[in-house]
Parts: sequence; C-alpha cells; structure tokens
Amino acid sequence: MKNILIINGHPNRESFNFGITNAYREGAEKAGAKVQQIVIADLQFDPNLKYGYQKRTDLEPDLLEAWEKILWADHLVWVHPVWWGGFPAIMKGFIDRLFLPGLAFRYRENSVWWDKLLAGKTAHIITTMDQPVWYYRMFFGRPSINQLKKSILEFCGVKPVKVTIIGIIKTSDETQRRKWMDKVRILGMKLK
Repeated sequence: MKNILIINGHPNRESFNFGITNAYREGAEKAGAKVQQIVIADLQFDPNLKYGYQKRTDLEPDLLEAWEKILWADHLVWVHPVWWGGFPAIMKGFIDRLFLPGLAFRYRENSVWWDKLLAGKTAHIITTMDQPVWYYRMFFGRPSINQLKKSILEFCGVKPVKVTIIGIIKTSDETQRRKWMDKVRILGMKLK
C-alpha cells in the first residue's frame, strides 16, 4: 500500500486547485492508498528564511508536523497554480523553511557534492495556469516546474518526478473543468 501526501500550495480554498486536490485524493483512496494532505495556507509559520542557512530558525509546530508527513510519504503530490512564472509566495516560504540542510539534504564536508536525504520517494507536480501550456513551455521554459522538479525535489533525491499541466483555467468552462478533474482522479487511481 502506498502512502501519498498531497501538498496544496494555493492560498485560496475556493480555487480550482482544491477541486483537483480532492479529485486526486478520491482516486488514490479508491485505489487503496493511504492519503494525507497539507494545505500550506492553513499552516501557522513565518515563511521568511530570515538568516538563510547561516543560522537555524526553530521550526513551528505546523512545520514539524508537515515534515513528519513528508517523511511518512512514499509519493508527494504537489498541486499549485503558476503565478508570474512561479508558484505562490506561501509555497515558496514553506519550501524555504522546511527543505533545509540536515533535513532534506546534507552538504558533504570539503566537497561540492551533497547527500539526498529524501531518496526513495517519488513525486507528481500538478499545476494550473492561465496561459497555453505550449506557450509556457516554449517561451518561458517552464520555470516553476524546473524549480520544483529539478532544483528542489530531485536535488533532495525525489525521483522520478512526473508533471501534469492544466490550463488555460481562466477561459475554461464547466465541461472542460470536469474533464480535468476526471483526468486527475484517474492519476490518483493509478497512484501516479
């Protein structure tokens, strides 16, 4: 049985991202997975990594609980919108505060290399946007996906990392949104 953690990075509970999160969860639970969820916007924490890596700021209780869920999970599902080519500030703050040296990775002494402390986990990024998917890929180079997939998750040992991009949200109708929800529900059922 697979342990799946869904991490929702959208700050608005009325967003389509919450519908996607619920659809994935329904599919995964139907397939027999154990599912937990983190709604980043519901957590109480300071998203500012005030001292960088020079000085450690104690993790708030919500971040400690979130980290325990990340360690518990075999598969991480990240659901977030693309805003200005990246993800929402609260999601970036969550990552900055939690994916730290000694937790998610460890630098080796006198080396440019590092240990990937989240090795053995897999992930799926499900992101929404208000521009054509091909345009985001061709003209911008998928910056939010590259950052989360390559610079964060793979850097910490999470692989493979699959990607599903959904858009254009702002011009979609209910029929299209139902199709996207069905697609995400099937991804959950396949435990991908």
